[in-house]
Amino acid sequence: MSKPPAASLANMDVEQFELWKNMLEQRTGMALTEARKPYLELCIAQRLKALSLEQYMDYYHYLVSGNLAEKAMEWSVLVDRLTVQETSFFRHPSSFELVNRELEAFYRANSKGYWNAWSVGCSTGEEPYSIAMLAHQVAQRYGREKQFGVMGTDISLFTIAAAREGKYRVTRLNNVSPEHQAQFFNKLSDGQLQVNEALRERVCFARLNVLELKKTPINNMNLIYCQNMLIYFRRWRRHEIVRRLSERLAVGGVLVLGLGELTEWRLPGLKRIEMADTLAFRRVAENN
Repeated sequence: MSKPPAASLANMDVEQFELWKNMLEQRTGMALTEARKPYLELCIAQRLKALSLEQYMDYYHYLVSGNLAEKAMEWSVLVDRLTVQETSFFRHPSSFELVNRELEAFYRANSKGYWNAWSVGCSTGEEPYSIAMLAHQVAQRYGREKQFGVMGTDISLFTIAAAREGKYRVTRLNNVSPEHQAQFFNKLSDGQLQVNEALRERVCFARLNVLELKKTPINNMNLIYCQNMLIYFRRWRRHEIVRRLSERLAVGGVLVLGLGELTEWRLPGLKRIEMADTLAFRRVAENN
């Protein structure tokens, strides 16, 4: 029978922290700083209690031993704890203004084209649903409300499950206009609001580790939206992730990043879009 967890844990020593840092970076790309060590300790302590384990290294060996596929759910629980799921609808207005501008340009120029968007690190779905609301609104003006699709991906199975449901407390919709709330949400008996079926049909979700972008069969995207995710990675890995994402853009497609997430970076085939308070690039040529 398993022993109950220790009443209290000592601070993780330097060697233990290095082991945890290396494993997390190897599997997810996340680079934990010393400042994040107390948060890592707290997250592991919660899992020790849930699994009736005692020490940091008990949990470490539990995760790395045996069939890793069998530990996928527990691994997802830990990653979900470690990644701060801080998001909201229309979180960065200037970036969404750019998206709206791109949608208008696309539907004016393409009488039959289908517009595809990808939200990377989508968390609980607010970002892809925000993109979908804009896309529906613009496409509807051109009589093309069925000619767009939005995909959201995240490493956490739990946030993906929540995103698929599309249920949110009213307070989470502070940035959603009353018109959009009326058009795209249904009120539930528990007081929550749920994205209506018509919009949910235009959005799909999947689990994706961005370290596996090289073998991801996603291509020819008109928009890739990736904000507040790159902050978890080292500078060189940010460059690699963005390079891989740019390969998934259609020529003319746009990559939207968070301000300050990438500095002094150039890539052949991409051109910076000059718009105040945004960081975005357009793919102007093949960049094999």
